[in-house]
Amino acid sequence: MSLENRLNATAKNVEGKLQEAVGEVTGDPKAKAEGQAKQAEAQVQHSVENVKDDIKRAID
Repeated sequence: MSLENRLNATAKNVEGKLQEAVGEVTGDPKAKAEGQAKQAEAQVQHSVENVKDDIKRAID
């Protein structure tokens, strides 16, 4: 498990949520979509870290 990678993914998720909210409030569909994309990317990063953890546990 890479704590740094998880922290980066969490930060990207928060950034995406904020960007999505700003897009929603301002009526900017591009900002909203970019925020949602960042959240999806963060979710993928978390999934990758989970797989790494599972593999490490299997080896140990």
